Amino acid sequence: MKTFVKQISKGIAIAAAGGLIALGADRFMEEKEPVNSQAFDNAVPAYLTSNRAMSPMALPDFTEAANNTIHAVVHIKTEYTNRRSSVYDHFFNFEDFFGKQQGSPQPVIASGSGVIISPDGYIVTNNHVVTESNKIEVTLNNKRTYEATIVGTDPSTDLAVIKIKAEDLPFMTFGNSDELKIGEWVLAVGNPFNLTSTVTAGIVSAKARNINILGSPDGTSIESFIQTDAAVNRGNSGGALVNTIGELVGINAAIASGTGYYAGYSFAIPSNIVRKVASDLREYGTVQRAYIGVNIRELDYKLATDAGIDELTGVYVADVTENGAAKEAGIKSGDVILKVENIAVNSPSELLEVIGQHNPGDKVDLSVRRNNKDMAFNVVLKNREGNTSLASREDFNAQSLLGATFKPVPNELMDKLGIANGIQIAGMSSGKLRNAGIKDGFIITQVDGKPISSEADLIDALANKKGGVLVEGIYPNKTRAYYGFGL
Repeated sequence: MKTFVKQISKGIAIAAAGGLIALGADRFMEEKEPVNSQAFDNAVPAYLTSNRAMSPMALPDFTEAANNTIHAVVHIKTEYTNRRSSVYDHFFNFEDFFGKQQGSPQPVIASGSGVIISPDGYIVTNNHVVTESNKIEVTLNNKRTYEATIVGTDPSTDLAVIKIKAEDLPFMTFGNSDELKIGEWVLAVGNPFNLTSTVTAGIVSAKARNINILGSPDGTSIESFIQTDAAVNRGNSGGALVNTIGELVGINAAIASGTGYYAGYSFAIPSNIVRKVASDLREYGTVQRAYIGVNIRELDYKLATDAGIDELTGVYVADVTENGAAKEAGIKSGDVILKVENIAVNSPSELLEVIGQHNPGDKVDLSVRRNNKDMAFNVVLKNREGNTSLASREDFNAQSLLGATFKPVPNELMDKLGIANGIQIAGMSSGKLRNAGIKDGFIITQVDGKPISSEADLIDALANKKGGVLVEGIYPNKTRAYYGFGL
């Protein structure tokens, strides 16, 4: 017992001595150099390089931006009788994602988001949110519900404008997406999983992303997405991407995911493209697409080496189109386009984004490098037909409406198939017919029970049509088929 007490006493004495030594050392240090205790309170030991206080990072306040935008973002519910699956289905919240059987006679219900862009009820959303729908229902943030009509759609940018009959609505103002910087804070506002008025925050991860989801055979697609890490999910499609002062800088369109749920990457259409497309659809019913008249390539190290180009900046001109705007301005194959209107372009998607903001007839200044020497050109942009005319609503034809070109059915084929009338599909791009599942070569014989013998008959049958359309016809192999889509 005595031995145990001695051991405890000895331990206490050692501890006390250690404490005195520590206090003495601390007093010695205080006398030699004052210590800022706040520095030790705030510091992370592994990164401490001085005894100065570390200032906390100032984070932006999103409350005002969120409050200014949620009232201008709407919930869109659409109804379909027949719809072909697409790359957007996991993102767009179709019921068949949850197990609904394809081919079911019941209507398919889907939901998305939209952004009010004017007080009189114009709303911009994604084309894939409303295309082919038979019915569109819009619910405002105050829970009021309206039926909407489609003003116009543009599959090449995945944008659409719809309209509700309302006045004095809260609306969102456009920001300049060209001024967005990588690392800048942004908010995604929408209705994921039918949860209305949801706001998430993130940063701009990249710009001018081409993720190859809008590819069309006619080469008119413009993919130059803003990539962010703001969380978006099914139902966010068509919603707003806004900056910290509440300006619209993009329309959310897609996510990169193997499961259909948010996995860290989301993509939005830049607001400068949205503004242009929405304005054209409202004024003309179709988009005024401008072209430089060049075939372009990404300028990588191998191409630069092979072509003897010193710097890896700009977009390489592989070829120029006959009678195109570039050739008339003096641009040649092998040139490198560096800037458009003083905006630097370093990828094909960046170049398409900038040109996509212009109309046929617009004059643009191009900075070009030829044989490692900088040159300047003034280019007058043209339309697809090779002139500077703007399209009107009267020019809106079956090709732009349905995404197809047509030709008369040869008499011998009509005799073989036993039909007395029809018009045959000669070629297809992105549009209502392809989305409905119709293939090249299909012969349309009736639309909603009306006989079709020409493209004019087709336009007459669809003029002022709203809601579902039933197309009947036959393939050259004698297979009869019926398809439906919405207008």
